[in-house]
Amino acid sequence: MQPLASIPTHVITGFLGSGKSQLIRHWIDRKPVGERWAILINEFGQVGIDQAIVGERDDVTVQGVPGGCLCCQVATVFRSVLVQLLRRERPDRLLIEPSGLGHPAGLLEVLGGGDLAQVLDLRQVITVLDARRFDDPRVTNHSTFIDQLAVADGWVLSMQDLLEDEHRQGLERWRQESGLAPSWMVESGAKGLPISHLLDSPARCRQNARRDAQSLLLRRPSLHAEAIDSSPGTPEVPAPIAGGAARQNGHGLGYRSASWHWHREECFDLAALEQWWKQLPSGVRVKGVMRTGRGWRTFPLPSVPGKEAQASWRKDSRLEMIWPEDMELDIDGLERALEQCRRRPSGEAGPDA
Repeated sequence: MQPLASIPTHVITGFLGSGKSQLIRHWIDRKPVGERWAILINEFGQVGIDQAIVGERDDVTVQGVPGGCLCCQVATVFRSVLVQLLRRERPDRLLIEPSGLGHPAGLLEVLGGGDLAQVLDLRQVITVLDARRFDDPRVTNHSTFIDQLAVADGWVLSMQDLLEDEHRQGLERWRQESGLAPSWMVESGAKGLPISHLLDSPARCRQNARRDAQSLLLRRPSLHAEAIDSSPGTPEVPAPIAGGAARQNGHGLGYRSASWHWHREECFDLAALEQWWKQLPSGVRVKGVMRTGRGWRTFPLPSVPGKEAQASWRKDSRLEMIWPEDMELDIDGLERALEQCRRRPSGEAGPDA
């Protein structure tokens, strides 16, 4: 067996709700035939939503690491999980999606050093950015948001079809004030981004990668030591029996989370879920994979009715909310309202609807 060496490795970062998983999913659908991919996804929440959204195929393996910030726990979790994944799957290409609240500095330092430097061919770092967020100081003043953009070689502006000139102007003003200047910046709409941006990505200068990581770590060491309620890599709790829901709570890095999952036999009314989602306060991020009377659907729902994305996931329904810790939310009340969206047995569809 040939030793692992020079595996093209891509880090795709981005703040909460920027569209990282959608971009990766788009690229999976356009993956070169014969190329085997491994995707390592870290999530702030507890039940592995992005892992379910991205899905798996025979030639794509997705490894989820829920609970916490991978970038802040690299010494204890990340290296071990990564080495096991590489040895088991022996991929032709590796994609890493850190948490939307994850500082990428420590992650890049590990990827570019030690034995991994010989195994991985680290390519340019891509940060996915929703330019509509530049009117929210809770985002633009967040150190993670700034660091993700600072270490990136290229910025992908997502939600192109929803951007207005004022959003682009706000981004340019912020970019000039911050002094950040990526090597390239492109917009990505509903059709996604050409896979050439991934496949043709040049190697990242390792000297610059180490310099960027070290400077950011020295500038904000306290954030990388910030405690999070649960340790990353905690094994997932088995899905509950039909008729109930399991909820897990998380906290850290200035945000809180609530994660639910249900047995795969549970079925929800899609229109009711949409109403529940629309009534959430601004600033609350929701994502999930839900079994509905119209099939398995991913959240968030699209702005165009009837364009809900089908999901290949069939193991269970999963939903996660993330919100700023200074926002007061009645989670128990939201959970009761969510329960009202569940369809009763007489109206349930088949297991694989």
